[in-house]
Amino acid sequence: MTPSFFEQVYAVVARIPYGRVVTYGQIALHLGKPGAARTVGWAMAECPDHLPWHRVVNAQGRISRRAYDPLGWRQQALLEQEGVRFVEGRIDLDVYGWDGI
Repeated sequence: MTPSFFEQVYAVVARIPYGRVVTYGQIALHLGKPGAARTVGWAMAECPDHLPWHRVVNAQGRISRRAYDPLGWRQQALLEQEGVRFVEGRIDLDVYGWDGI
């Protein structure tokens, strides 16, 4: 049986290394669904807590609002604990982005 799109997203998220981030669009592109970044976002809204959900950011290197973390403080704190630095609310994707999907 083929995994659902959400399950495929979670399989990618599980592989993101400590201290690195990927964008919603990168995940969509990797899964052969360019333009499905919003759908990846929907999957992330339901992401199981045991996965490193906090390592997924938007294309600008910013945290997107979530119902359970509307200001992104929890996500930013988790990333900062991993050594990811924010400058004016943004992550430098050239430094912290992961292309090894």
